[in-house]
Amino acid sequence: MSSFTARFASQDEIEHWDKHVTANPNGGNLLQSAAFAAVKKNFGWDVRYLVLEGAEESSYNLVLEKSFPVMGRLWYLIKGPDVARVDDVPPALEAIRELVEREKLHVFAVKIEPDIVDSEEARQVLSKAGLVKSFNLQPNDSTAILDITPEPGPLLRSLHSRGRNAVRRAEREGVEVEVAEPTLENYRTMHALMTGTLNTKSRSGAQVRSFEYYRQFWTEFTSRGQGRLYFVYENGRPSVGAFVINYGRKATYKDGGSLQHRSQYGDSHLVQWTAILDMKTLGCTEYDFCGTPPADRLKDTSHPFHGLGLFKTSFTKSVTDFVGAWDYIIDVPRYTAWTTAGERLARQLYTRRTGQQFY
Repeated sequence: MSSFTARFASQDEIEHWDKHVTANPNGGNLLQSAAFAAVKKNFGWDVRYLVLEGAEESSYNLVLEKSFPVMGRLWYLIKGPDVARVDDVPPALEAIRELVEREKLHVFAVKIEPDIVDSEEARQVLSKAGLVKSFNLQPNDSTAILDITPEPGPLLRSLHSRGRNAVRRAEREGVEVEVAEPTLENYRTMHALMTGTLNTKSRSGAQVRSFEYYRQFWTEFTSRGQGRLYFVYENGRPSVGAFVINYGRKATYKDGGSLQHRSQYGDSHLVQWTAILDMKTLGCTEYDFCGTPPADRLKDTSHPFHGLGLFKTSFTKSVTDFVGAWDYIIDVPRYTAWTTAGERLARQLYTRRTGQQFY
């Protein structure tokens, strides 16, 4: 088991944040990026830049922080800590506890969600370290991930037959995919496609965030050369949209939407295939379809993401489940108060005041 020390990043490290994050043991995550940090600063979070230093490797992690009267501070290591093995998580958290106590930061709990593949062994390691399983927050805690290192021909042949046939038919029938300019008009169109899709197809009770949230989100990534907006047009207007992020070696199909009555078969599949080939040229080696039902519920038609799962697993035949969100408790009484009533009240008040999602 490794040992770590924790500190805050220097100004120079913050200025080159993405370079450090994408060199993490697991390659970092777009939700740890400088672009995402800029978004969350405007939507209810304070941001800290945390460095975990071990004997063999370092890990750069974005910390989202909220402060509450009497309670103190909650830290959210979104998609972190980014460490090589599940056995590294407990010592990394001990280093964070030492930093919190040394700096008198009054943090009562740290919420984590490392990209560690779920297993009974992994859950035992976290439980034995005193972590408490929380509800998952990110859509890709279960997800379909495609290795995009093969050349295009073998890569296309490696897809599930449903996806491969849809791509080929769309190409034969002349469906065209365009990279759309990152304009306000196109962002409004994309947001409308997303909202329409969610309202029509989702059974999860989820809601699309505000246009202003997505406008800044998409702008932060595109302005850094880390995001592309794709459209398919039908009868002169966008009928399918996708926003895909390239961050380090990882590409992520972050947002998507479509009109519900379309005549072009395979258009959604061709959007993804086009994005996959683009991401390869940018140096990405994996493509995350960002959200499916858990692997053991893929065939469960009652799951709210059943339809999404069918579409995304038409590209890659397997689903990866990560361990999801866990809470590391620093102050037991305050954490108990938080889980008993504090979190529910804080979420209600924040949403009522801002109209935005708490997390």
